[in-house]
Order: sequence, then C-alpha cells, then structure tokens
Amino acid sequence: MVTATEIAVHARNVVKTYGSGTSAVTALRGIDLDVNVGELLMLVGPSGCGKTTLISVIAGILDQDSGECRVFDHDLKAMPQNDRTRFRGKTIGFVFQALNLLPTLSAAENVSIPLLLNGVPRREALDRARDGLARVGLGDRTKDLPAQLSGGQQQRGAIARALVHAPKLIVCDEPTSALDHETGQHVMELMRDVAVAADRSLVIVTHDARIFDFADRIAKMDDGRVQRVVESSKDL
Repeated sequence: MVTATEIAVHARNVVKTYGSGTSAVTALRGIDLDVNVGELLMLVGPSGCGKTTLISVIAGILDQDSGECRVFDHDLKAMPQNDRTRFRGKTIGFVFQALNLLPTLSAAENVSIPLLLNGVPRREALDRARDGLARVGLGDRTKDLPAQLSGGQQQRGAIARALVHAPKLIVCDEPTSALDHETGQHVMELMRDVAVAADRSLVIVTHDARIFDFADRIAKMDDGRVQRVVESSKDL
C-alpha cells in the first residue's frame, strides 16, 4: 500500500503572476499541495481560479515566481533546460485542453511522439501507439489525421499520447469535457487503472462532476488558492 510519505508532487507557497505593474494578474497566491504516489487527485473550482496555471507549474511548462514545487523530489525550476526537458519527457504525460495534436500526422504518429523523443525505434513506437489507441477505443482510426476525427476522438487520442510512455505523473486539463458519459467513464477507468496498478499519480483539472467519484482526493481551488482538500465530492 502506498503511504502518505511517498510524495509525487510537493508544492509550498507557490506564487505565479502574469504581466507586471498595473496589468499584473496573480494566478497563484501561495499554493500548498501534496500529491501522493498512486493517487488520482482532481483540481476543481471556477474558471480562472488558477487550476491550469498550477498544473502547468507542476508539469514544468511554467516556472513559478516564488515558492517550491518538487516532482518526485526534483526541482524542475532549478534544472538546466536540457535536463528539465529529458525529465519531463520520461516522467510526465500531459493532456492539454487544446489537445495539441499535430494536424499533418496520423493518430498513431501523434501518439508515438513521446516514445520517439525518448529514443524508442520508430516501428516499435508506432506499434505501441496503435496499442494505446486501441485501449481508448480508437484501434480502427490509427491512420486517420486529427481533422478526420471527432472532437471526442481527438481527446481520446491526446489521452493515449499522454499514457503511451508510461509516465510516473499524468497531468490532464479537462480530459472528459468533449466525451459522452459512457466514453468518459471508460477513459477514467483506464486512467485510474494505469495510475493505481503502476503506482503512478494523476492530477486532473475538471469541471465534469460525472467523474468526481474516480478521485482519491479532490482539491477545491478559488482565487489562486487551494481552499481545502477532501476525499469525497460530498464534502465540497
């Protein structure tokens, strides 16, 4: 059993501001949050409260202005850029809200990108990508370009890409927002199984109350702060 001392993400007094002077907007106002190894933690709260900024800091896409954020005891902000890129490529999978699928690549080619960046031979990477697409119900669409897929299918492709290289931390921004209820439940079951079975961790930003029950814990955010962390949506 995973213990509370096994920490995937450790954030303390994290502050992030966009802009400067009179136009400055403070998105994170002293975030304190731990994510345990092997858990699925959801971030919920109103639009603009800092959820996406927080997961971008956790994933090393943005640097915080002050405070500490460590991922598996690594301070990404302090890493040289090349080391940070390598660490993120092996350790973190990210599902962007905008999906960021490359329009000229097939679904399988898009999903294979994290493997190729980690030095996996192309044929093996494509085989693993096709397996990943099959796991999210897209086994018959591996050759299609993103424009040939529906919005929900593109979202499942982005999820397959985030999972394909077996990262220790998976960070998702609204992964079920474009999915119907049945598909959303299937995707969440898959993501939860991947995390728990392999002692990985998931951090999911969501407004989708239909998936709250998949969370081990839910962190409620507002105005750039974590207000409370609960174990059930009933306590929100």
